[in-house]
Amino acid sequence: QVQLVESGGGSVQAGDSLRLSCAASGTFRGYTMGWFRRAPGKEREFVAAIEWSGGSTDYRDSVKGRFTISRDNAKNTVYLQMNSLKPEDTAVYYCAAGPKLSAGGAVINYWGQGTQVTVSS
Repeated sequence: QVQLVESGGGSVQAGDSLRLSCAASGTFRGYTMGWFRRAPGKEREFVAAIEWSGGSTDYRDSVKGRFTISRDNAKNTVYLQMNSLKPEDTAVYYCAAGPKLSAGGAVINYWGQGTQVTVSS
């Protein structure tokens, strides 16, 4: 069993930065980790993913060059560094873990409870 707890959300101005953290408890060795988001009135969408070794990452096009996903397996934590934030990045951000997470599809075993990110113009 894996539990995921996100932190680091908040309210910022456009152009600001935030770093989200997702702390995992339990055994998550071998899992790909990732972030999804759900904006008001929209479906949840893939944001970024990183494989267990950290050697492979994937991003949705709209965040490439602005967001960076990383992980520290010794701390059981995955991070999402978000720079140059835009109002359209406003959403609840969810951490996820599973055997497959990518822009092309996902098989997710565990979800976090979500953390709100609000970007004002």
